[in-house]
Amino acid sequence: MYAKLHQSFYYFSLHLGTTSICISKPTTSLYPSFIKTPFKPTTTLSVSATLIPSSPPPSNQQLYQPFRPPPSPIPSQYKSLDAPSRLEILANRLGLWYEYAPLIPSLFQEGFTPPSLEEVTGISGVEQNRLVVGAQVRDSLVQSNTDPEIVASFDLGGAELLYEIRLLSATQRSAAARYIILNKMDAKGAQDLARAMKDFPRRRGDKFWESFDYVLPGDCLSFMYYRQSREHKNQSESRTNALQMALEVAESEKAKSAILKELEGEGEGKERAEGETADGFGSEDGERKIVEAPWECKGQGEFGVVVAEKAWERWVVLPGWEPVLGLARGGVAVAFPDARVLPWKANRWYKEESILVVADRGSTEVKADDGFYLVTLDGAGGVSRLKGVRR
Repeated sequence: MYAKLHQSFYYFSLHLGTTSICISKPTTSLYPSFIKTPFKPTTTLSVSATLIPSSPPPSNQQLYQPFRPPPSPIPSQYKSLDAPSRLEILANRLGLWYEYAPLIPSLFQEGFTPPSLEEVTGISGVEQNRLVVGAQVRDSLVQSNTDPEIVASFDLGGAELLYEIRLLSATQRSAAARYIILNKMDAKGAQDLARAMKDFPRRRGDKFWESFDYVLPGDCLSFMYYRQSREHKNQSESRTNALQMALEVAESEKAKSAILKELEGEGEGKERAEGETADGFGSEDGERKIVEAPWECKGQGEFGVVVAEKAWERWVVLPGWEPVLGLARGGVAVAFPDARVLPWKANRWYKEESILVVADRGSTEVKADDGFYLVTLDGAGGVSRLKGVRR
């Protein structure tokens, strides 16, 4: 009898939806006292949170709240002032900008909105935000032990400059603030500097990235100008101007050296008026090789072994595209190390990568008014765009 009762309480599990009740095995041994003492199994009850209904938000609750930066501590001289007095200080710009800027969020807490505050004080909503954020950036400069002379340089009209470096870290802000003051930058310059410093780590792997120092604001700005120079056609005035700007703001010698290589035409992205096959098209030897390359090759035998009319060192396998298949005889492939050397139209893409140009040596006449032709001009070879020329 005891054994049967014990078995009936051995283990019991019940699942109801997401609610589970588990009764585990009792530790009481089989003694007569088991009948006299009521059995109290160990019970574990877990209730899913999904059974507890969440209180719906009030129907009149405003789900979207405009961003408002946390209020800065109000200066001691303003703490005892009431709302009208604070409004008067803002309306008349009494004091330094970073001193009365904390009054703006304090008035927001009393029910004012940016439009209503603008109506009373004449400070636009954009300027309100700039003052508040600029004051917070200034506080972070003080807390990060930035040179007091640098911080003091922003006392007059510095809100607009400090606002532009708001997205930088505390360390970056200190370096950027110093660079802005020493180089007498305006708001646009501060904006470009902050963008360059923020964007620099994301450009890891770009050409010459390792030549610029991340901790130097000037190098970050220089790298941005260098990247902009690569968006222009090589040997163009816009590209040269961008490289010169990059050289002017660069701080490290390594960065200056990399930019000088570009300016002197020694860099990897140097514009070439010639492509290359073997030793280089544009040299006498390169031109000769294009002329002497086999004019015809074809597959022979059961396995289609390629046989050329004469021996040649370099070959390339091309897809069976229709223009390639149309080359009966005289096709030649010319390798260009930089695709930007091709005279694309202005609305075409520009990308620094190797490109293979397939030319038809059997065609010696200009058959299209607008096309690309492999030509030799004054001993220099290259690809030229001939427009409106037929001869």
